Amino acid sequence: MNARRPWAWPLVPLYRAAIAMKDGLRNAGVLKVQRLKRPVVSVGSISAGGAGKTPVVIALAKMLRARGWDVDVLSRGYGRIGHGVEWVAALGDRAAERYGDEPVVIARATGVPVWVGNDRFAAGRAAESGVQSRAGTPNGNHNHMNGDATPQGRVRKQRSVHLLDDGLQHRHLARDFDIVLLTAEDLGDALMPAGNLREGFDAVRRADAVVVRENELEDVKEHTWKLMREGAQMWVVRRTLDFPAPLFVFGAGLRPVAFCAIARPEGFQQMLIEAGCGVVETIAFDDHHAYGMRDIERILEVARRLNATGFVTTEKDSVKLTKTMCERLETLGPLMVVGLEAEFADTDAVVNALEARLAARPA
Repeated sequence: MNARRPWAWPLVPLYRAAIAMKDGLRNAGVLKVQRLKRPVVSVGSISAGGAGKTPVVIALAKMLRARGWDVDVLSRGYGRIGHGVEWVAALGDRAAERYGDEPVVIARATGVPVWVGNDRFAAGRAAESGVQSRAGTPNGNHNHMNGDATPQGRVRKQRSVHLLDDGLQHRHLARDFDIVLLTAEDLGDALMPAGNLREGFDAVRRADAVVVRENELEDVKEHTWKLMREGAQMWVVRRTLDFPAPLFVFGAGLRPVAFCAIARPEGFQQMLIEAGCGVVETIAFDDHHAYGMRDIERILEVARRLNATGFVTTEKDSVKLTKTMCERLETLGPLMVVGLEAEFADTDAVVNALEARLAARPA
């Protein structure tokens, strides 16, 4: 196994013991599991980040809504400055600061209500009650991203479902279907704090479906099948970058500088190169990094030194850039925002499996 932090190997047994203790308390009934009125589909991973959960949540939300389901998303809102439970409302270029970058990306991409809070059960209760947090409407303004994302004033459809974002370890909320993403990098990683795994591979046995990437399928499928419990499904997802029209891959010129604050920046760089985007440098910040003007000046300095023609970044990063930051970058060249899209190889199999499970849930 690969250790990102070799110095932390002596701490791994302590981390493993803490996981085992929590499992023991949960099995003994000391740690209670709470159930929402509506069914819950969890999307998670055993790694701390970079498995591609957000694009999969977006894909599932769109698929289920197209089939007539009333969908909302429950998310932690990592790194947000807001408190308690909040509905993700439109607050201009400071939305990501308040709610977290990934919830804002999900809300904008899907149009479904997204609720954030450390306690996802409380977030689910708020979603089911249809009562919007006071913090979600500053100064009493109901300023929404679009009509579908508004939690109140909608006619509730008969079939409703919560999507639990990054929910594998959030086990005090009961779920009806567990989806676990697994990558080739995960299979070679080590347990925290030496590695990036939040749980060991035995956690994969809790999955009703394991999602693997199409480009990694041949490398991981044999090992992954061995980790899965009997009856679980393997779903294949293909990931593509969505370049904006009209110039698409050349939207930032022939020599752009890429920058991002994601868990696995090398993957973003590789996808750009494979798509024909001639990045001359990739500047990586820590995952969920909150950008400031000093960061923008650093990016500009690198771009000038390399005679770059513009910039390329991800949707997750773009929601954290203020208008002033974007204007500053564009003094050198265009800023191109690239979306990461996930598409299931067999969408019918995915939706049918989910609907069969959700239909069987007791009312």
